[in-house]
Amino acid sequence: MRLKEAAGWNQTEADWRRLLLLQPNGCFAAVKDGRVVGTTTTTIYDELAWIGMVLVDPQHRRQGIAAKLMNVALEYLNGKVGTIKLDATASGQPVYKKFGFAVESAVERWAGTANSMDRETQAVMDHETVRELLNLDRLAFNADRSELVQAMLDDACFSPVLIRAADGALSGYALARSGTRKTYIGPVIANDPHVIEILLDRILSQLSRRDVYIDINRECVVDTSFLSDRGFVKERDFIRMAKGRGQKTSPLVVAIAGPEVG
Repeated sequence: MRLKEAAGWNQTEADWRRLLLLQPNGCFAAVKDGRVVGTTTTTIYDELAWIGMVLVDPQHRRQGIAAKLMNVALEYLNGKVGTIKLDATASGQPVYKKFGFAVESAVERWAGTANSMDRETQAVMDHETVRELLNLDRLAFNADRSELVQAMLDDACFSPVLIRAADGALSGYALARSGTRKTYIGPVIANDPHVIEILLDRILSQLSRRDVYIDINRECVVDTSFLSDRGFVKERDFIRMAKGRGQKTSPLVVAIAGPEVG
C-alpha cells in the first residue's frame, strides 16, 4: 500500500488481497535491505494472463527492479497461457515494448462526481443470476474470469446493476467498488449498445455525490460525450498492450474491471 500511495493509484488493501487470493504464486515483490521496494502481479484467465501492479519505490527507480520483476512474472507465465496483456501508462509503454508487448487498443480514464439522486432497487443476486452474469462476462471478455468477478461481487459495497432484454435475458451489468481516492466503476458489460447509457446512469444513481473513476474501453461504441454531459472529464489514457496470440478486447466491454486485472 505504501508503494501504491507513492504512485497515486486508487487500489485498496482489498484489491491487493484479491490479487493474492486469485494467483498466490504469481504475485512478486522485490526486497532490498528487508524492505519491499517493488511489486508486480499476474492474474490468469484460461489462456489469457494479465500483468498488473508494477510498482517501484521512487527512491529505488532506475536500478532495473521493474525489469527484473517483469522477467520473473513472464517466466512464471511461460507455458501457462497463450496471451499476456497489461494496461500501460504512456511512460510505461516503451518499457513493455522491450519485452515484446505491442499496442492493442486504448483505455480512457474519466473522473467525475455522481450527482443523481435517484435510488435503484437492489438487484437480487441468486445463484441463477450470478451464473447469467458470469456467462455474459465470459462472452464479452473472451476468457473466463469468473473467479475475479465472483470475488468482486463478494467484496462489493454497492449493489450490482443489471439490465434485461424484453425476453428476460441479461443484456448488461455494472459493478462498483470503493477505492482509496475515488469509487471505481467497473467492470461494465453490455451486449446491446442501446442499454449502455441506461446501465451507466443506474450505477451512478447508486453513488450519489461520490467522486468516481471509470476506465472506458475505446473499442466500445459508447459516446464519451455522455460522460461529459454529466460533468465528467477525461483524466488520462492507458495503452492496452498484448504479447502472444489473442483477440482484441471486445466492444461488449464498456468499462474495464481495473488496469491491474483487465
